[in-house]
This record gives sequence, structure tokens and C-alpha cells, in this order.
Amino acid sequence: MIIMGIDPGFAITGYGVVKYERNKFSVLDYSAITTGASMKFSDRLLVLYNELERLINEFRPDAISIEELFFNKNIKTALTVGHGRGVAVLAAAKSGIDIFEYTPLQVKQSVVGYGRAEKAQIQQMVKAILNLPAIPKPDDVADALAVAICHGNSHRMGTVLGNGRF
Repeated sequence: MIIMGIDPGFAITGYGVVKYERNKFSVLDYSAITTGASMKFSDRLLVLYNELERLINEFRPDAISIEELFFNKNIKTALTVGHGRGVAVLAAAKSGIDIFEYTPLQVKQSVVGYGRAEKAQIQQMVKAILNLPAIPKPDDVADALAVAICHGNSHRMGTVLGNGRF
């Protein structure tokens, strides 16, 4: 099974593509899609959409897992992240590939085994699970890989923790 994990954002959207086979994960690709602050709002969304569409077409994942937006005290930040998340969901939905959504708590529980894990713990586990030479940077990339791992673990257990179809 090939799983694409997405940590949606506006300025930075992390993505990770992993293969889950025989209870083992291997990484196929990971990076971040970035948009410049000087770009027009609509152009930033278009760059994000086009790049996600390209990646989905390149890897043809069996599932796309997206981190759910958690409420941020800064409403403006939450709204801009929400726009990026909407574009990510649209690109995934347009592909026809099943979308699975996971809360940060679910991701932490699945990857680390503890729902209140610190970001550094998640990053270390992502590095270990995927046998990477270093923690992926920026943080959004490690988060995207964690969301993909979360889906693989949920699939392995025969349940889906998120809101997607299984």
C-alpha cells in the first residue's frame, strides 16, 4: 500500500509518501511545498494545488491521509491554514483516491503510543520507523510522514481512526 501523508498549511505544506508492506514502512519521497509571502493569495493556493496534483499523479497512492486542523488561538492563522487544507482536500478528492483524516492526538497515539507526546518525540519516531538518516525538516514534513504512518498503523489494525472510508 502506498500512502501519501499531508500536513496542510499555507506557506508550508509538508508531504510524505510511504510504502507499507509486510508490516514495514519505507519512504518513497518527502518534502515541503512552499509559497512566498510576496505572492498573491490566489497564486499561493494555485501553486499548492498544482504541486499536490502533480505528486498525486506521480505516486498514485492507495490512500491519502491528511492531518485535521486543530483550533489555534490565532484565528487569522487558523483561517489561512484552513485555506491550504481545503486545497489539499480538493486535490485529493479530485484524484478519486480515498481520503483519511486524523487529529494530531490520533497521530501522536499511533506513532509514539502516547497522545500527549512532544513534537521532538514524534520526529524521533518518524526517523526511526522510516530508517531515515536525519529528522525531516521543516517540521511540517515530519508531521506529514507521521500522518502517513498513522494511516498505515490504522489500516494494519483493521480500523480507521480518522473520518475517511475504509
